[in-house]
Amino acid sequence: MTTLTDLNRLDTAAFVQRLHGIYEHSPWIPERAAAGRPFASLAALKLALQDAVALASEDEQLSLLRAHPELAGKAAIAGELTAESTGEQAASGLDSCSPDEYAALHQLNAAYNARFGFPFILAVKGPTGQGLTRQAIIATFRRRLGNGLPDEMAEALRQVHRIAEIRLNGLLGVELGFGPTIMGWAEDIGAISDDEDGLTCAYMTPSHQRSAARLAAWMRDAGMEVGIDAVGNVVGRYMALDPEAKTLITGSHYDTVRNGGKYDGRLGILLPLAIVRQLHARGERLPYHLELIAFAEEEGVRFRSTFLGSNAVAGRFDLALLDTLDAGGTSMRAALLQAGHDPSTIPAIARDPSTLLGYVEVHIEQGPVLLEKGLPLGVVTAIAGSSRYLLELEGLASHAGTTPMSMRRDAAAAAAEVVLLVERRCSGAGSLVGTVGQLAVPDGSVNVIPGRCRLSLDIRAASDEERLAAVRDVFDGIEAVCARRRISLKVEKLLEAPAAPCAPRLMDQLGEAVRRAGLPRFDLLSGAGHDAMAMAAVTEVAMLFTRCGNGGISHNPLETMTADDADIAARVLLDFLRNYR
Repeated sequence: MTTLTDLNRLDTAAFVQRLHGIYEHSPWIPERAAAGRPFASLAALKLALQDAVALASEDEQLSLLRAHPELAGKAAIAGELTAESTGEQAASGLDSCSPDEYAALHQLNAAYNARFGFPFILAVKGPTGQGLTRQAIIATFRRRLGNGLPDEMAEALRQVHRIAEIRLNGLLGVELGFGPTIMGWAEDIGAISDDEDGLTCAYMTPSHQRSAARLAAWMRDAGMEVGIDAVGNVVGRYMALDPEAKTLITGSHYDTVRNGGKYDGRLGILLPLAIVRQLHARGERLPYHLELIAFAEEEGVRFRSTFLGSNAVAGRFDLALLDTLDAGGTSMRAALLQAGHDPSTIPAIARDPSTLLGYVEVHIEQGPVLLEKGLPLGVVTAIAGSSRYLLELEGLASHAGTTPMSMRRDAAAAAAEVVLLVERRCSGAGSLVGTVGQLAVPDGSVNVIPGRCRLSLDIRAASDEERLAAVRDVFDGIEAVCARRRISLKVEKLLEAPAAPCAPRLMDQLGEAVRRAGLPRFDLLSGAGHDAMAMAAVTEVAMLFTRCGNGGISHNPLETMTADDADIAARVLLDFLRNYR
């Protein structure tokens, strides 16, 4: 079996020969990467190979893509593929397609080549390395046909690197210690849903309670002391030998958005759970209590109130929220009571800051930055603050054919101005972003001027000063639009969350662990909100981001990551935990 030490000691020609087949018919890639030896880790070798491709000319990159065979194409049927490609396509059953599947793939291959000028490339062994189904391959094929050329070329090269990663693992006999377990757990708990056709896990629904029970069982099996508190948080404690030791908290949320993904929030529960399981199996204790909290609610889907679980731990749970009603008229208080919780004891959940060392959360990035940088991990600098509102514009509904343009009080036209106003104010201004994500004309009709329009507003920035200035400017603009168009305005504030900077000392310790894994430290802002925002009220916080696939998409069934990225994130977090100071 080849080892990394072997690869570091070989002369360049032997190094290139040993990596033959890692990149399809492209020996120039290992030849250029060889100059970076000795590699401190497999992750460093993978980055060097990736960088060789990134620094190549466009013609060289295209030649690499064109060296790949079509999926279930003529070369596969004729038995002319490399041994690596033959095994990969067989692992997903592409050597035994039905006549209809062969026909579909033939048509897709032809359309793809005509559109992009290179064959469709997909790591058919998939995120886990176990293989995608033929149905999933064909669905991905069809979806990516809609990409533009620059985006698809970038995605094709990423798939080439994923194929190379899997092949390198095979060459070096790598067995991932954490990744497959984490991915398997995500699949298992991801099958528990409020909906049959997607993953929805809303607060205190039956699927939410089943998910909590599943997490609690896994925590017990991993050697933790476990309880489910009054707000629904699943809390596991891995005790230090010293009962008077302080506590370091990690975790994330297990609720989801409607039709969401399998890793948002849940990665930050399952990944440290896998670590604790290994520590327990080794009989290893940390010099502090490690508390893993699966926060009950972060997304706000059912009661439109975010961070319920983490705010309770931080001692900031608003008891008035217990009277909030869901869409069916059930109060939060009633939902908790029906699930067997005692809402009156929620204040007792709050932690004493003097007993805490800090809070660290692992989370998928939910964006494309790490993906485009070709990095599996990033250290978060801060979580952007957020201001969210619901707006209702009211004009006058009137006949579309008989009302002159100058006499209209069109609520939808005013809303259109608001959308563009938000875009103008929030563009090109540092970390500032603004979004109108909901826009509706209630009871609208094709021949009626809209009398009402409802829309949402979400403004975020790393700096509270920058965010609040934008909010003021946007509302000044909205009022001017409404005055000019004779539109009345109603505003409902949904959320006002201050920015949460991460603690420099914890960031540095995460960064050191990233470097010890053979990766460069890369810092980035979180534009999405996380439980760490609430926990910042009670202790220092830090976050480690992992790379998303599929263009960085999240809050979507297409949300994905790889077992390799989960594995290196777990190893980095374990290193951080062992070396915490």
